[in-house]
Amino acid sequence: MKKKQFDTLVIHDLEEDVFHLPTHSHTYYELVYVIKGKGKHYLNNVVMSYKAGDLFLISPKDQHYLDFATRSRMVFIKFTEQYFETNKFLSPDIFMKYNPETIMRHQLLKEEKLKFDNTSKLILKRIIENILDYNVTGDVSSSPLIFYQLFSIFGLINELTAKMNIRIDNGLPDKEDIITYLHQHIYNPDKIRIKNLASHFNISEKYFSSYFKRNFEISLRDYINEYRLALIEKRIESGKNTIKQIAYEFGFTDESHLSHYFKNKKHKTLGSYKLKGENSNTDA
Repeated sequence: MKKKQFDTLVIHDLEEDVFHLPTHSHTYYELVYVIKGKGKHYLNNVVMSYKAGDLFLISPKDQHYLDFATRSRMVFIKFTEQYFETNKFLSPDIFMKYNPETIMRHQLLKEEKLKFDNTSKLILKRIIENILDYNVTGDVSSSPLIFYQLFSIFGLINELTAKMNIRIDNGLPDKEDIITYLHQHIYNPDKIRIKNLASHFNISEKYFSSYFKRNFEISLRDYINEYRLALIEKRIESGKNTIKQIAYEFGFTDESHLSHYFKNKKHKTLGSYKLKGENSNTDA
């Protein structure tokens, strides 16, 4: 189900026991602010609980649905790309580093709830109240006052992304770049620690882990372990390297460290693989 909207800006204030729509997408952007209630928000492949004060960002390609656990009141601020384009002359360039549409499309801002500090939560609540008050009597789509209220919301989001170390300009790292980096530095355990990976790709540790698992369907730790083990097995089976050389190559402190790691992950000893490799070479 795809909902269409032709007005550049529409504000809906709804209170319901059950959400009135099935899973759907939009032709427009939507800010969803929770005034009261509890439940779950299904956004693409992500499920998040919601409560009063939460804010969600929905862009045209997103699929979402709300499952109310209690009676809920929400504000839906719906706007098209034309809204900010039409009001571009009002835009304070010094205030916003990135346009609202770019922020709304950013995938990492959909994978975790936006966690504003207490001051920002209070400011956001007041902005929503201002918008609702104006919506009762005025034309929101042509109001400079409402435009600046909305810009203030994106200002809060922009500040939050800076605190969360999320890139808005380049968005997410390329998946091939991540894999290439892991393969290049698999011999250097320090460089592929989550802290250093997140720093290299300019993303917070929490979001990097979430992004990796969602895109590769395996945790970062498991991927590194599996790839590392596969390379170690090949080294052992080739018979061209001693255990000491392999331990050094992959950054283990010594042979004992490698042996313990290998047995813990494969439930087999290095000796059994070494013997297998020697037998294979003899047969050849």
